[in-house]
Amino acid sequence: MKILVTGGTGRVGSEVVKELQKRKADIRLLVRKNDAPTPTGVETAIGDLLDPVSVEKAMNGVDKLYLLNAVLPDELTQGLIAYDLAKKLRLRHVVYHSVFRVEHFKDVPHFASKLAIESALREFDIPFTIIRPNYFIQNDATLQDALTKSGIYPMPLGQVGISAVDIRDIAEAAAIALTSDGHFGKTYNLNGPEVLSGPKIASIWSRVLGKEIRYAGDDMDAFEQQMRKKAPSWSAFDIRMMFQGYLERGFVAEDGDLDTLTKLLGHAPRRYEDFARETFVKWQAIPKAA
Repeated sequence: MKILVTGGTGRVGSEVVKELQKRKADIRLLVRKNDAPTPTGVETAIGDLLDPVSVEKAMNGVDKLYLLNAVLPDELTQGLIAYDLAKKLRLRHVVYHSVFRVEHFKDVPHFASKLAIESALREFDIPFTIIRPNYFIQNDATLQDALTKSGIYPMPLGQVGISAVDIRDIAEAAAIALTSDGHFGKTYNLNGPEVLSGPKIASIWSRVLGKEIRYAGDDMDAFEQQMRKKAPSWSAFDIRMMFQGYLERGFVAEDGDLDTLTKLLGHAPRRYEDFARETFVKWQAIPKAA
């Protein structure tokens, strides 16, 4: 049983590969370059999700597909090329990485792309499983300077909050769906065990760092302007619309989500404060510049 993994060198995909390796899966990674860093013992295929010829070649001899494509302006095209080829080659199972509450965020570009891909999966007869993660806890690993130097938590999560999920739980769920029975046609909402508002996360970091951390608030214009300093304008706007949706519509786990995920994983989902403490230890271990 060979599994083709797209996005397998990224932050989430690499964790999926680790979990598949733990389960002794036969893995093939789709990578864009020969020199892409890949785990030992994993087969690679060179290709690009916008090049159907290379993707079809990568799928030859494969039984299953883990479809994770990057947030890009052509995300929908990439995803449908991969799915259409999986359909053409009649793969035995597609596990698609979507996003939580996708049908409530049709005005967010990358959510809308995922919703369209979900619709295609449901329309045809290739067995599928959809995983729908919440906001990734590990996104906040990039906030070292804001937290430790400026003393602020800058992500506009609002007062209601979200049920952020650890990417290690996402990876486990994906690997379980790919390597065990009983997941065809299922959609799994992947959420963390607590509701995390902006002020609550600030209070967690205050405890972890031993100093006051302030929540920066919900000024979306200022947030988008700040995002444009480190991301293309289209991406900054896309992310702004996502966070604005969090504020307007909420992103909190639905009834039964945590019980379902706990049963799927065989353990409770990981907590944000545990991530924060692990991350602080890593930050302390990094040598400071002279």
